[in-house]
Formats: sequence, C-alpha cells, structure tokens
Amino acid sequence: MVDYITLLLEEVRKAKKEGEVPVACLIEKGGKVIALRHNEVERRKDPTAHAELLAIRDALKVLKTKYLRGCTLYVSLEPCPMCAFAMVLVRLDKVVFFAQERRGGAMSLYSLFEDERLNHRVIWEYRREESFLKELKEFFKGLRP
Repeated sequence: MVDYITLLLEEVRKAKKEGEVPVACLIEKGGKVIALRHNEVERRKDPTAHAELLAIRDALKVLKTKYLRGCTLYVSLEPCPMCAFAMVLVRLDKVVFFAQERRGGAMSLYSLFEDERLNHRVIWEYRREESFLKELKEFFKGLRP
C-alpha cells in the first residue's frame, strides 16, 4: 500500500519552501495515486489555487471524466468551504484530513458534508497527525514576529 502520509508530508514541505501555506492533497482510486498537489496561491497569484482544487482538476483529467466516483481525497488540513463544495460537485466518495481548521473548516464550522440539502454525500474522516500540525505551526511562526 502507498504511504499517503509520507507523500503528503513531502508535498507540504515543497509548499513551505516555495512560501506557500503548507497544505497538500492527494487523490487515489483503487489504491493508485492519481493526483498529488500543494497550494499554489502565491505562485499563481490566485486565491483559489488551493491544493484540493488543483488535485481535483488533475484527477478529472487523468480519469477523463467530470466526476470522481470511487476516489478518496487525502488532505493535510481540513478543507475550506470552497474546496469542500467542489468535492461535493465532483462526487468524491471520501475525504480524509489530518489537521483541523477551527477558524474556517468546512466540517468544524459548517458541517458542510452533512448538509442534507446537498445532492451528494461525501464521507469524511479526521485522523489527527501531529506532523502536519507541526509544519503549519512552524510556517506561521516564521511569518509572525
């Protein structure tokens, strides 16, 4: 089995070196990684260039489809509402995140995936992983005196 945590950590560290908020996202289908991206907001000068959206776009191209049924998305930080709604739109099966975002997280604040008014249910799971929390804390500590 592929070690998703290691792949995500490597991608998080790439983002950090590039001055991006260290968030990484991986999408797999049938045990095969089909997309792996990190935030590119600063590089692209695009506030929507989140790791999740970039990975979703890559996965759609790889699968040559408009839906990601049968796919699981792993992300280092809890998705924001923009990214979470995109996950609903592309019909992802499952999302696993490793650090909570209590100030803007789609599940922590809004329970977006549990909203019965939406046309698709995304199963979600939070698995606390200290290494991702540490990378985020170090990044923001370096920005704030």
